[in-house]
Amino acid sequence: MRIIGLTGGIATGKSTVAAMLADRGAAVVDADRIAREVVEPGTAGLAAVVGAFGPEVVTPSGGLNRARLAAIVFADAESRYRLEALTHPLILARIADQVADLALPGPPLIAVDVPLLFESGGQSDFPGGVLLVYADATTQLRRLRERDGLGDEPGRQRLAAQLPIEQKRELATWVIDNGGSRADTEAAVDLWWRDNVTVEGPL
Repeated sequence: MRIIGLTGGIATGKSTVAAMLADRGAAVVDADRIAREVVEPGTAGLAAVVGAFGPEVVTPSGGLNRARLAAIVFADAESRYRLEALTHPLILARIADQVADLALPGPPLIAVDVPLLFESGGQSDFPGGVLLVYADATTQLRRLRERDGLGDEPGRQRLAAQLPIEQKRELATWVIDNGGSRADTEAAVDLWWRDNVTVEGPL
């Protein structure tokens, strides 16, 4: 069994590739989902975020106002670092628990899907390698417009909050190009799976 990091850039289609890996038998740990869980109403994570950013980041129903918090942290690097310092330890602890649970059934691959893996220096936690889902910056901006309705300036703010995708490409062990058609991406995932996960028996 191999444990790898799975990462990308915003709007590169990392979730699409994660689903393709799952279809082939991988167990996927979704750090984005965990990040939402650790700040659910009533959690210590939400209390810490409210303490740092104020009650305006809470909705009337008591949940996290993600749009308001995103507007704060993407416009100010110090605010983003403060948020990461509060939430990352909680996220990492839960990831470790999930990996330990998933390892027991023995899937052929555990892919830990971490959006900001290189930004946090977390690649050293994955000696099995890091798979990057890639799309060029122009494609990222176009997808942000189409998917989230973001204009060019907010889109560039989102990209600027992460390492440039070309720099991530240099740091990755493997790259899946998701800038083309879905069929092209499926073919690339098939090839990667064959070369890195499938164990051929004796003829």
